[in-house]
Amino acid sequence: MRCRFLPVILALSVGLLSACQPASDFQTDDRGGLAWQQLQGQYVVVNYFAEWCAPCLRELPELNEFHHLYGDKVTLLGVSFDGLNNEELAALKQKYNIEFTLIQNEPAPNLPFAMPNALPATYIVTPEGEVKGPLLGEQTLQSLASATGTDTLE
Repeated sequence: MRCRFLPVILALSVGLLSACQPASDFQTDDRGGLAWQQLQGQYVVVNYFAEWCAPCLRELPELNEFHHLYGDKVTLLGVSFDGLNNEELAALKQKYNIEFTLIQNEPAPNLPFAMPNALPATYIVTPEGEVKGPLLGEQTLQSLASATGTDTLE
């Protein structure tokens, strides 16, 4: 008799747990939905890029290296300036060997800053939620490490 209510109890538990999760502000290509609230307490680097932007493509190896060295301390997210659909974004990621997480454009992301007017552009969101930037021009491993304080962690 008790087993008959187990599915109902499980369904209610799952519903309550999902209701406690913050609503997603954006979807990523490899981490699913994320809310800014989930990223509080750490630095977040958001880099806008486009395939037609030569400086954007030149900085990709630096962004990849930053992600590999500091990805456990800093979340690095890329955003397509051109608003590519999710399939086009996946193809671009593969073509240019982008190794960090990309924010998808479907559904439209809710970001705490305006789209930049120039590229490449990088925003730094502090652990307290303060937005700095955009930093315009090519970023390097050193400039990103300095902007996020990770250069002092070595």
